[in-house]
Amino acid sequence: MAISDLIPTMDDQALANLRANAQRLEGSGTARQQTDAAALIPLIEAEVADRIARKPAKPVKPKAVRVAKPKKVKALKPDAEADPDHETESGLEAETGIQMGADSED
Repeated sequence: MAISDLIPTMDDQALANLRANAQRLEGSGTARQQTDAAALIPLIEAEVADRIARKPAKPVKPKAVRVAKPKKVKALKPDAEADPDHETESGLEAETGIQMGADSED
């Protein structure tokens, strides 16, 4: 049985080794080795291309969508807590009896 007949039955690692040896012998072997290697290389390349084409495509994983987290905001203190001596607007209204609103004139 010829090596060319064994190519389809070889596993990927054996095929890679055969390709490396054939490429090496094509450049530095005897005349017969160079001729045999030159004949084998296209068969090896065709088998490799066929195996790549038969492999199922890797599924593309969708990228995770990042959701922005809400920023933490410090609660503002009411004016009365910030300055205990300061009277609130409702306190002034109670003392003077004058309503302090957007419509009032001072």
